[in-house]
Amino acid sequence: MGIWEALVLGLLQGLTEFLPVSSSGHLALGQAILGEVGEEDLRFNILVHGATALSTVWIFRRDIADLIGGVFRDGDVSSAIGPQEPAIPARAYLLWMALSAVPAAVVGLGFREAFETHFVGQPGRVGWMLLVTGAWLWIAQRFARNGRSLGWGGAAAMGVAQAIAILPGISRSGATIGMGLLAGIPRAEAARFSFLMALPPILGAMLLETKDLLEAGSAAAGPEAPWLAYSVGFVAAFASGALACRWMIQLVRALNLGFFAFYCAVAGALAIFFLS
Repeated sequence: MGIWEALVLGLLQGLTEFLPVSSSGHLALGQAILGEVGEEDLRFNILVHGATALSTVWIFRRDIADLIGGVFRDGDVSSAIGPQEPAIPARAYLLWMALSAVPAAVVGLGFREAFETHFVGQPGRVGWMLLVTGAWLWIAQRFARNGRSLGWGGAAAMGVAQAIAILPGISRSGATIGMGLLAGIPRAEAARFSFLMALPPILGAMLLETKDLLEAGSAAAGPEAPWLAYSVGFVAAFASGALACRWMIQLVRALNLGFFAFYCAVAGALAIFFLS
């Protein structure tokens, strides 16, 4: 992997991890366009996933600090994107995050290899999933409701949406935020919970990829790892991820998901017709 490829793929990972357009789908399409289909670099995957996780921690550092502190002092969760009405107990919020991670853990541990086998080297199939993402975003935009606080039901529903988003081409942020909006959860809270609930699955994916890397040995990234290219990819994923995360927060406040629905539909159609 060269520096240029690492830069492009790092930017794709960071931007699309938080924007509702599917990071896994865009990485698959990017690899197809760059001629790297089937050449999975586990070390690079671990690094860029770690970079996006760190960007989430950076953007929500105050929320995370309040969440951890609130657990010990039995306090409420404040928010970097606006006050909560009503206030949410920190301990309940952590339990909701744990609940939301269960479906993704079950699907990831039980079906990850099957999904990878079905979609690796198949950008046309990714295109069909992008069409599904576009349709889902349109539905969320059209039928979003208001008036329901985040709770056990909302957390569970968003967790199921996150599990479905393991399919390449299904946007994780789009699926979870869309589910939150349809459940009536306030827009800012749906966005914040979507990004924070992503941390356990991202870290879990990193652990699974690290396990695969250790089992594969040095052959996973070739005889000599291109650490300069890796560093470029890591920085690109972190910077673009932080930017996309802040952008998405502002976007959800305005409830303007129609552009991304159109984009996913066009990208999916192009992938089906030109990369199948």
